[in-house]
Amino acid sequence: MGETSANRPSFTLPPEAKRLPAWRLWVPLLLQIGLIAAVPAPAVYTFMTGKTVVLQTAPVDPYDFLRGYYQVLSYDISASTNLQKLPGWQDLPKEKIYCSPGVVCPQNTNTVKAKTSFYVILEAPKAGTNPGRPQAWKPVRVSLENPGNLPANQIAIKGKYNGWQMEYGLETYYMPEDEREKVNQEISEAQRKQRQSFLVEVKVDKTGHAVPVSLWVRDRNYRF
Repeated sequence: MGETSANRPSFTLPPEAKRLPAWRLWVPLLLQIGLIAAVPAPAVYTFMTGKTVVLQTAPVDPYDFLRGYYQVLSYDISASTNLQKLPGWQDLPKEKIYCSPGVVCPQNTNTVKAKTSFYVILEAPKAGTNPGRPQAWKPVRVSLENPGNLPANQIAIKGKYNGWQMEYGLETYYMPEDEREKVNQEISEAQRKQRQSFLVEVKVDKTGHAVPVSLWVRDRNYRF
């Protein structure tokens, strides 16, 4: 004999169970908003409080320069060969390069230990000689620690050695898709004639964290 609706057990929840306290809705929501806001917060802080610095870019392969909606950037201070001559370089921890049999080893078989963090002290250029186009800041020293009490014309930018080059968190610059071809042509032509005509403006805060702000191609500024 089948069970009818009349004798089926009831599982109706009591009224107090249906009315959840408001905090059970708002607390998870606020936590999620906090987590989302925490991701860009360091970049926003650096943008609002940082010092404006101009960096010289390194040559790039025009056929591998644009990927998707962002540009891959490299700088003079990305190459260890450009930092080796600076004071403080010898203080960075080193490790030996092991060469496979039959492979010609480089003359210097010591390199900076991978994942080493450091600071490059940059100095502002003298009085500008080309109004309308900024000049690149010059690296003058390397330090394992963030130096305090730097003069007003200097700032320390934090970097890390990834095993083959120095990174500063400035290696990508996002831009609208409809602008990338135009900017790519400008950069390729500018670097072909004069490499120093392509610069990147960044903001560096007191902790050494940096964010890219805009691109300078000759005397034209691109800010997205």
